[in-house]
Amino acid sequence: MLSYQHAWHAGNFADVHKHLAQFALIERLMEKNSALSLIDTHAGRGHYPLEAPETARLGEYRDGVLPLWRTRDQHSGLMARWCDALASLQDDPDTLSRYPGSPWWFARTMRDNDRLTLYELHPGEHRHLEDASLETPHVRRLKRDGLGGLVHQLPVRTPRLCVLIDPSYEVKDEYDAVASTLAQVVRQMRHAVVLIWYPLLGDARHQRLLDGVKSHNIAKVWRSELTHHESAGERGLYGSGLLLLNPPWQLETQLDEAFSELAALYGDQASHTSDWWMPERP
Repeated sequence: MLSYQHAWHAGNFADVHKHLAQFALIERLMEKNSALSLIDTHAGRGHYPLEAPETARLGEYRDGVLPLWRTRDQHSGLMARWCDALASLQDDPDTLSRYPGSPWWFARTMRDNDRLTLYELHPGEHRHLEDASLETPHVRRLKRDGLGGLVHQLPVRTPRLCVLIDPSYEVKDEYDAVASTLAQVVRQMRHAVVLIWYPLLGDARHQRLLDGVKSHNIAKVWRSELTHHESAGERGLYGSGLLLLNPPWQLETQLDEAFSELAALYGDQASHTSDWWMPERP
């Protein structure tokens, strides 16, 4: 199925959760000089004008990035640096007019020895991605399945690998496919850093992903879940989940602080929880 277009949801709370983690992760990875391969399996458009018809219709950014943007002068550390980066994309740094997708967050800090591969299978989304202005010449934009493309690239030629996996999960089998793909990455590059996003929905479909990852007994996985509001058995998105394989030293502490601050910004019903998953002993 190729009906999903992220423009309908750009800048929502799940994007902020995901991209804060992506931003912090890249900050830390860029502290080392060795070359880095960056792979985005479901890249989307790259940029999202907030007044575009698709984004403005639902206006999910108003309950996502906008509360953080309006209070940006009150934050410090990771949250402040993220807001500064977001401001650099705006035509007017005082006005939030566009929201960047994951390709932009990857590309903005790349060096000459780093490489970025963006996969996007949806024809319309890929056309937008081709037109998106990114801050690096070292990028490939491929119209093909991202999970299959990732596996095909393994092992990458650079010493280090960082991957973002965030499907739409329109098809239930994607939960199992993501878990299986993560296991293949670990088998071929056990030190790879992988960030996986998943939705928290009333029907708890995400449990298939969590059970799948656990079944492969993978070490060093940190889980973060940001609940925006109570689910009340509804079908829509009530929270956002992340799995982070091999995070840099103490990154989880930094993210815990930022996500707890973010949850407080979203109100009394919002909360953040996290934990480590370690392999079971035989």
